[in-house]
Amino acid sequence: MENNPQANQNTSFNSDLTDGREKGNWKTRYNDEVAQKSIYWERNYLIILFVSVLAISVFLGLLFKGCFLPVKCELSQFKIYCFAFLGGMLGGTVFSMKWLYHSVAKYTWNIDRRLWRLLTPLLSSVIALIIVMLFNSDILNSRNSYISVYKSFAVGFLAGYFSDSAIGKLTEIAQVLFGSSSAKGK
Repeated sequence: MENNPQANQNTSFNSDLTDGREKGNWKTRYNDEVAQKSIYWERNYLIILFVSVLAISVFLGLLFKGCFLPVKCELSQFKIYCFAFLGGMLGGTVFSMKWLYHSVAKYTWNIDRRLWRLLTPLLSSVIALIIVMLFNSDILNSRNSYISVYKSFAVGFLAGYFSDSAIGKLTEIAQVLFGSSSAKGK
């Protein structure tokens, strides 16, 4: 049953963090690799991504505030969306870092979840950008507008950190806007 991918499809992500495996069974279901090398590679990737996003955020903040560009500082929309994107990436990176050390400490780390951990920051940044754009476009009939970089970065971070929940909410919005495709037999 452990090697049956369909047996694990119905388990909730939060209820079974072991993917139906015994504790300490880190080996991939596809081929063998050395676990420590993989864990260190993931750690290094996440730390580099984390530091890079922080550095880019600070640099862009100084750039836009100080107007280093030879143009007027009327790039407010671009700035807002840059910070929403970066906030989302930072939130997704923090989330991935948390789950990396959590799974290593709980002895539930396995190599097959690597793609999820590596791609979460990138997916989170896109989700955050789209959420801030949705709020600013009034599609959601929201009274909130994220016209400051602080709000857009903070909302981006939260959307990135909770991107799994944000994707669920976007699914609900899509069902309201475009109708549900859950009707079977049509």
